[in-house]
Amino acid sequence: MSEPGDGGRGGHGPPRPGFVAAWAAGLPGLLAFLGLLLFLAARPVGTVDDLFLIVDVMVGLVYGAVAALVLSRRRHPVGYLVALTALGGGLSALGGGWRMFTESRGLTPGPLADTFGWAWVPGTLALFLVVPWLVRERPLGSAWWGPATGGLISVAALAASLAGNYAMLAGVLVAAVGFGAVTAAAVEVRRRRSPESEAVGLGWLGLGTLVLAVSFVPLLAPVGTVPDWLTPALHLASQALFPAAILTVILRQRLWGIELAVSRALLAGVLTAALAGIYLVAALLAGVLVPGQGVAQAAAAAAVVIAVGPTRLWFAARIRRLVYGVAHDHWRVAGSMGTRIGRTGTDEGLLTSLVESVGTALRLESVTVRGTEWAAPPADATLRQPPGPVLAGWGSPTGTPVALPLVSGERTIGTLEATPRPGETLDLTTRGALDELAAVITAGLVLTRTAEELARTRRRLTDARLQERRVIRRELHDGLGPWLAGLRLGLQGVANTIADDPAEAGRMLRTLQHELDQRIEDVRTIARTLLPPVLEELGLEPALVELVARHRQSGFDVRLRYAVDSDLPEAVAAGCYGIASEAVLNAARHSGADGCDLEVLEDGPTVRVSCRDDGAGYRSDARAGVGTRSMRERAQDLGGTVEVHHLLPHGTAVEAIVPVRPPGVATGTPETVGTVGTVGTAGTVGTVGTVGTP
Repeated sequence: MSEPGDGGRGGHGPPRPGFVAAWAAGLPGLLAFLGLLLFLAARPVGTVDDLFLIVDVMVGLVYGAVAALVLSRRRHPVGYLVALTALGGGLSALGGGWRMFTESRGLTPGPLADTFGWAWVPGTLALFLVVPWLVRERPLGSAWWGPATGGLISVAALAASLAGNYAMLAGVLVAAVGFGAVTAAAVEVRRRRSPESEAVGLGWLGLGTLVLAVSFVPLLAPVGTVPDWLTPALHLASQALFPAAILTVILRQRLWGIELAVSRALLAGVLTAALAGIYLVAALLAGVLVPGQGVAQAAAAAAVVIAVGPTRLWFAARIRRLVYGVAHDHWRVAGSMGTRIGRTGTDEGLLTSLVESVGTALRLESVTVRGTEWAAPPADATLRQPPGPVLAGWGSPTGTPVALPLVSGERTIGTLEATPRPGETLDLTTRGALDELAAVITAGLVLTRTAEELARTRRRLTDARLQERRVIRRELHDGLGPWLAGLRLGLQGVANTIADDPAEAGRMLRTLQHELDQRIEDVRTIARTLLPPVLEELGLEPALVELVARHRQSGFDVRLRYAVDSDLPEAVAAGCYGIASEAVLNAARHSGADGCDLEVLEDGPTVRVSCRDDGAGYRSDARAGVGTRSMRERAQDLGGTVEVHHLLPHGTAVEAIVPVRPPGVATGTPETVGTVGTVGTAGTVGTVGTVGTP
C-alpha cells in the first residue's frame, strides 16, 4: 500500500508532479495517435477535414509535451491550460479519425465523432486569450481583467459549439480575434516596459499570439471567398510558432525553476514536429492539386521538397537562436567584447565588463577570472592547481566550475571559471564558444596587468625623483651649502690677516684649497654614483673596475670576477651596475669586514650579480632599508629578482638574477635607457645620500 502523500493510487496526498506530467503528455498523445491510425486506415483523399485532423494530431502531441515540461516542475495554471489544449486536440483527433474510419466502412459514427467539432475549442482559444497573460513570474496586478475576459470568450465559444449554434459561434470568434489582437498588443507593451531579463522571449510570445488569433479570420469570411485549406494551414503554421513562443519565455527566463538543459531538446523537437506537419500538409496539397499518378506525383513530391527546403533552413536558424541565444555566434559576442575593451573608461572595470558579457551571452550562472603565475599551461583544460586570487567576477556560483587556462605566449597568466545554471551542463556549443571567448578575456587580462604595471612603474619613478631631489637637497643644504658658507668666512679671515700676517694667510689659503679639492671630488662621486660616465662610454666591466678602485682607495678590498660575453642592453647594464654598487657599499658600511667578493656572471639567458662578505651577517628579521629596496626595485623593473640572506658561519650574500633580454627593454634605445636610468636613480638613493660625507 502506498504511503500517504506519495502520489500513488493508494496515497491520500496530491499526485507527484512527474505523475501529473506523465498523464498530461501520455493521454493526449495516446488519443492523437489512435486518431491518426484511424485516419490512415480510412485511406484519406486530401479533404479539408483531413487537414483539420492533422492539426488536431499536432496539437495533442506538441502541447502534451509542453504541458508535461511545465507541470513536471510546477503546478501552474499555464501548465493546466496547455494540458487542456492537448487533451482537446487529442480527443478531437480521435473523434475525427473515428468518423472518417466509420464513414469509409459505411458505419454509424456515434457521439464520439461529435468531439471533432467542439473538443478543440476551449483549449485552443485559451491559448491566445488567457495563457499570454499568465506567462510571467510577477503577479497579474491590474491586468487580471485580461485572462478573465479571455476565459469568458472561451466558455462562450464552447457553449455555442455544443449547442450547434454556428451564428453565435461566429460572433464569439469575432470577439476572440479582436481580443487576441489586444492580448498580443499587451504582451508587446510588457516587453517594452520590462527589464531586459524579463523581456526575453516576449516578442515571440506576442507574435505567436497574433498569428494564432489571425488563423481564425478565414473561418469568418464568406463561403467561397478564401480557399478551404487556408484555415487549417494557418492553424498548423501557428502550432509551429506558439508552442515555441511559450517555451522561449518560460525557458529563456527560467521561470518556475525549469532547467534550460531539458528545454533545448524539447524545443528543437517541438519545431521539428511542426516542420514535419508542414511537409505533410504540403504533400497533401500537392496530391490534391496535381492530378495523375507516377511521374506526376513524383514531380509534385520533388516540388514540395524544393519549396519547403528553405523553410527547414529558416527553422534551423531560428531554433539555434531560440535555444542558444547569441551563444551560437561567438564571433559576434567576441566583437561586442572587443568594443567594450575600447569603450571601457577605467582599467578596473575592464575585466568585470568582459566577464559580464560572457556570462550574459552564454547564459551562465557565474563567470570568474582568477590570477595565477604558472610557468606553463596545464596539459588538460580541467585545472587542479590551487585557486588564485579573484580578479573579476560576475554572478554567484553554486556548483563546480569549469575552468579554462588563460595563456599569453608560453605562460598561463590566469584562469577563467564558468558555472552553468542550476540543473544544466555546458553543452558542446557553449563550451566551444567559451573556449573562443577565453582569448578575448586573456587580452583583457593582459591589458589590465600592463596598465597596473605601468601605474606601479610611474609611482616608482615619481618616488625616485622625489627621493633623488631630497638627497640632492640634503647634500646641498647640509654638505655643500655649509661648506660654501665656511669657505666665505675663511676667505674673509684670509682678507683680514693677509696684511698683518702673510704667512698665516698663506696657510689658511692652502687649507681652503685642500677642502675645495675634497668637495670637488665629492661632487664628482655623486655624479658617478647616479650614472657613471664610464658606464655609458665603455660598458659595464670598466665601470665595475672603477667602482672597485674607488673602494680600495678608501681601504675596502673588493675582489671582482666578471664573466659576461653578451652585449648587454644599456638598461640591463645600468641595472646590474646599480645593484652591484649598492651591494658593495652596504658591505663596506655595515658588514665590518675588510672586503667582499663581487661576481657578475652570465648564466644562459640571465646575468647573475653576487656580492659576498664574511662580516657580521644579515638577520632574518632585519628591516629592509632604502638600499635593499632600491636593489629589488631595479631587478623588478628588468624582470629579475634580488635575495639577501645570511651565510654560515658568518657573512652576508646578495644574489640578483636579471634577464639579459627583459620584456619591453629595447637594445640601444635612448628612450629606454633614459627611462631605466631614471628608475635606477632610486636604486642609488642610499649611495647619493652618503657619498658627500668625508
